[in-house]
Amino acid sequence: MNQSTERAETRRITGNIFKGSLGNLIEWYDWYVYSAFAVYFSSEFFPEGDATSQLLNTAAIFAVGFLMRPIGSLLMGRYADRHGRRAALTLSITVMAGGSLIIALTPSYSSIGILAPIILVLARLLQGLSLGGEYGTSATYLSEMASSGRRGFYSSFQYVTLVAGQMVALGVQIILQQVLSESDMYAWGWRIPFVIGAMGALAVMWLRRTMDESEQFSKMGSESKESAGTIRALMKYPKAVLTVVGLTLGGTVAFYTYTTYLQKFMVNTVGLEKEVVSWINFIALLIFVVLQPLAGALSDRIGRRPLLLSFGILGTLLTVPLFLIMEQTTSPMVAFLLMLVGLIIVTGYTSINAIVKAELFPTEIRALGVGLPYALTVAVFGGTAEFIALWLKNIGVESLFYFYVAACIAVSLIVYWRMGESSKVSHIEAELDAEKR
Repeated sequence: MNQSTERAETRRITGNIFKGSLGNLIEWYDWYVYSAFAVYFSSEFFPEGDATSQLLNTAAIFAVGFLMRPIGSLLMGRYADRHGRRAALTLSITVMAGGSLIIALTPSYSSIGILAPIILVLARLLQGLSLGGEYGTSATYLSEMASSGRRGFYSSFQYVTLVAGQMVALGVQIILQQVLSESDMYAWGWRIPFVIGAMGALAVMWLRRTMDESEQFSKMGSESKESAGTIRALMKYPKAVLTVVGLTLGGTVAFYTYTTYLQKFMVNTVGLEKEVVSWINFIALLIFVVLQPLAGALSDRIGRRPLLLSFGILGTLLTVPLFLIMEQTTSPMVAFLLMLVGLIIVTGYTSINAIVKAELFPTEIRALGVGLPYALTVAVFGGTAEFIALWLKNIGVESLFYFYVAACIAVSLIVYWRMGESSKVSHIEAELDAEKR
């Protein structure tokens, strides 16, 4: 391959990964806006009770949204394995746009009574369905589109855009906090980010229609496509399925603890001002985003397993001390540094988990194989992390949650210790090598 052809190929790969990643960003922005603005709209949908009870109700609906993610992974994964990654990604962003628009337009409890939280639940179910399909399909697409030897680097952009979506949500929150009064934020300002998300999703829907289909899916025969994306086909790879579950368990609990829950922890337990906490989260997550491709590129050099082991060991040993120290601090700077340490530890998982899972499955079952066991694990453990934390706080034993997080990471550490190096037995590379022969 000459230099001009190589540059053209690099531009094609980069362009497609940008389009896929931008859609991923909007999907996760729409998902995280709910959590970021829950402190403002919880009283609109659940007017009775104290602040912790209201947050507990919104956290329960946050968890309900996660329960739809396995269904989304099953439906969208099957669709992606049969009809293509591009078609599935376009469909998922369309569904997400609908969910965000419904939340933005739903009247408060004082206007329509019990219908308000019911509609909120239905909207979150739609968003959970969309996001369930997004993860496995986008992880598959980025992994397949990346060039050999740089798959760790390129696939890390899934979490770059995932976290960037959360940062954009926080950025919108910070801007609104500066231009609107607190009473306006509670009354109607919280609706603005959901409108932004719906409009952004519709724009990305059209952008995704211009993406190239992955070469590996395009080369699948018609017979393979007919049998692709089924539970029967997935069950041919029980070890890979269980590995995805084990890989995800500790990582998803740690990720949602150090990102979505920590914002509420700093306000509700540490006692820091909401505006200060927003800035702490934004800056820490900005650094976290920069770390993802660096760690992904490192995995292309030294392998995936060393990074997973570092997350497992450090997460198991340091989670409880980090939270115990933060619980006692009154300093925003100390809280920021502790959050940053947690995010650096979690990078060992987030930067490479997509490519590790994609390497475990062949093309005809990859989107479903990556997405479904991941979504089931996230629904049970990631989606309930915030609810468990708030419930334990509500009954006066919040510190038990710190040990729960450490224990979940320890379970995943056992999996990391026993598993092989996924890049050495990658189905993606094996299929490419078979084509060359």
